[in-house]
Amino acid sequence: MNSRVETALNDQVLKESFSSQFYLAMASWSENQGLNGTAKFLYTHSDEERFHMLKLIKFINERGGKAVIPSVEKPPVEFENIVNVFELLLHHELMVTESINNLVDICLQEKDYSTHNFVQWYVSEQLEEEAMARTLLDKLKLIGGDAGGIYIFDRDLEKFVPQTNEAGADQAK
Repeated sequence: MNSRVETALNDQVLKESFSSQFYLAMASWSENQGLNGTAKFLYTHSDEERFHMLKLIKFINERGGKAVIPSVEKPPVEFENIVNVFELLLHHELMVTESINNLVDICLQEKDYSTHNFVQWYVSEQLEEEAMARTLLDKLKLIGGDAGGIYIFDRDLEKFVPQTNEAGADQAK
């Protein structure tokens, strides 16, 4: 495996690992605020990010590279409110998208078309992640500070089942 691509992939492993921990911290905060639906949603989202990390690790190792299991920076423990949680979630997803786009660029520069093909799953996944984060944040902004609206939003999130890319799930097994 090309060393530059391997380094970029391992950097993405770190970002996905931090994403999982970040959303786990948000889930814990939400649960402590009595926002059980939001917590459930964020626990699931944390698991998805861990899946993204594991998929990268497996790919690196299968291609003859060496996946590095990173230590991650401690995520925040406190958040201002539920709107702040989803603002941070969107901001974080935009940062991950930028990183994925950088990875695509490196693959093309290095003419590593196999990795480029693999990374396309992440490109599609980020489109979904950003759209979901924007939609949820837009709903919260419509609700404003209305306690009843937040209650319904939280209840609806408890029933929310995120869309998964089955082809991507198959590749990680």
